[in-house]
Amino acid sequence: MQAHSLRLGAVAAAIALSVGTASAADVKLPPNISWTAYGTTSSGYAQSVGLGKMLKEKYNADLRIIPGKNDVSRMAPMKAGQTPLCACGIAAYFAQEGVLMFATKEWGPMSIYNLFNNVGRNGQQLMTAADANIKTPADLKGKRVTWVKGADALNKNAEAMLAFGGLTWKDVQKIEVPGWGQSIQAVINGQADAAHGSTISSAYAQLAASPRGLYFPPLPHGDAAAWERAQTVAPWWVKTKVTAMTKGAKNEGPFEGNNYPYPLFVAMNNTPDDLAYGLTKAVMENYESFKENGPGMDGYKLENQALAYVFPYHPASVKYFKEKGVWTAEHEKNNATLMKRQQVLADAWKAMMAKNVADDQFTAEWLKVRAAALKKAGMPVVFE
Repeated sequence: MQAHSLRLGAVAAAIALSVGTASAADVKLPPNISWTAYGTTSSGYAQSVGLGKMLKEKYNADLRIIPGKNDVSRMAPMKAGQTPLCACGIAAYFAQEGVLMFATKEWGPMSIYNLFNNVGRNGQQLMTAADANIKTPADLKGKRVTWVKGADALNKNAEAMLAFGGLTWKDVQKIEVPGWGQSIQAVINGQADAAHGSTISSAYAQLAASPRGLYFPPLPHGDAAAWERAQTVAPWWVKTKVTAMTKGAKNEGPFEGNNYPYPLFVAMNNTPDDLAYGLTKAVMENYESFKENGPGMDGYKLENQALAYVFPYHPASVKYFKEKGVWTAEHEKNNATLMKRQQVLADAWKAMMAKNVADDQFTAEWLKVRAAALKKAGMPVVFE
């Protein structure tokens, strides 16, 4: 598994014919679909609304979007069986791995499948108030950086950007907030100087228009040492030429930054084939009808899909990608490895639950059991 590389070249090279519009007869979708997503001011929510419009127009399927203000609240409805899908951030990877906020007796590793993702031209990084004069990640030293309760994905990515600048949370003022939306408001209101998110989040427009102003510190791709520090914290980071961002930023225009798929459309491993196949095909083949329905929609193009990423793909989605001729032997090998990884984690969790461990020692013991199982299987631990 190479979480630090999206390996899109093989996908783009394999596409030999244009993608048409899928007819309703080719796609079997239930009349009502639901998935969880980030809050209503996030780009992921806006994109979900755009996809919902397409699903209603093309297939008469009604989409219910369940917003959650943090990573746990987005995954909980899936775990409880209230919805099979999530338009998630990288926290879905933490859930698969059973780490961070999912390293508890109530959670543990989740067996989830990828359907498709948005891999766009936007960036994923700390945005800053222009008047804080943070031109580089190293300039974050001593500044006020938001830390969102229950949102390890946001906080780990913020930590990675601090690492890029040779810093840790001890080098900045940590400003705790209850949700992602509040993190942006804290910067707008002058209570913080930086917050993590997508460069196309609509919530940034207010900051860009305010006296404080909006600035995205670049992450120079030639700084190998900085990138190594960042990817040690967040191996899912990928060098990206960022060309999509909220209008009005002080450095509006292409810059060297970081990205990873967002939203990641993941499903429980018992998600019906018709839903997985139908939704994958509907999104992949109707780009022209929804490309103007939200920010950064170009990331849903078939040629932009990361088919060798950090989750195994749902067998029904694999069926679709094979039909389009873009599923390669490399993708098949990576998928098999990831399926085996999920089984190793599931077996380790079963062994862990058979132990009699005090609640206050549970997480530490689980991480030891998890690491030992992965090492024995010859797999990277990633989270020690």
